[in-house]
Amino acid sequence: MLSEKKRVFVTETIKVLLIVTAIAGVAGTGIGGLLGALLQRDSNRTASLLLSFASGIMLGVVCFDLIPEAVETNAGVMMVIVAVVTGVAVIYLLNHLIDRNTNPEVSHIDANHPKTADDLDELIHSNHFGVHYAQKENKLALFVAGVVMASAIALHNVPEGMTIGASYASNGGVMGSSAIVLAVLIGLHNIPEGMAVSVPLISGGMNKIKATVITAITGVPTMLGALLGFWLGEIGPMGLAFSLGFASGAMLYVVFGEILPQSILMYHSKIPAFSAIAGVLVGLFIIYI
Repeated sequence: MLSEKKRVFVTETIKVLLIVTAIAGVAGTGIGGLLGALLQRDSNRTASLLLSFASGIMLGVVCFDLIPEAVETNAGVMMVIVAVVTGVAVIYLLNHLIDRNTNPEVSHIDANHPKTADDLDELIHSNHFGVHYAQKENKLALFVAGVVMASAIALHNVPEGMTIGASYASNGGVMGSSAIVLAVLIGLHNIPEGMAVSVPLISGGMNKIKATVITAITGVPTMLGALLGFWLGEIGPMGLAFSLGFASGAMLYVVFGEILPQSILMYHSKIPAFSAIAGVLVGLFIIYI
């Protein structure tokens, strides 16, 4: 049984974690949804550079902070490698399953389409939901499409939240610099994602307020991921190593398998690559200042 002092500490720790991840996930995505509702358009160039830069910083934090912390738990390098590989495999397989079952429903995604998303609405499947909504399908079809979209977004937001939660746990329940940086980055990264959710919904006929609220709600999985990462990290050295490794692997797949390829396809230039490199260097600077 936890002592009263320990119970209060854990409760306050979780409150802080939920507040921070709510700002990063729900508020960040909601701001993007609001901007999408007001502008009803998004800029591929701006979104591409923002995503690639944020990905670079996340990559720097993962490689120079989270993975080294996982190794320092003394759970063993092989344990960390297994956790990273597991994170990559789980997110890849779940994404593949969603893509395989939904891509045929969107008319322009065919044999001539790149083998990865070339726009944000494809990456998070808001285009899939938009097709169903524009066709005024029955509530069950819309619900299923909404679940698919929410699942696709969750596959990005849960690992992002886990990186915050695991970093928080590794710092003894104190919101250290790496966790704060990750939260800020995830909030910025969620703004264009929020726009990508709300714009097709509004274009399909949904009113702006409802589209913005739905968009904000899609950020909730970030909070769930943070709780999962923190809970695993609190189990002990093995749990912390697995939490840090799994979250790192999931983020590595999201960065290299989805966001960076999509950033280059959104803005056909080498600039997203330079933006990502700049992000890595900024991440390195933040960790070691």
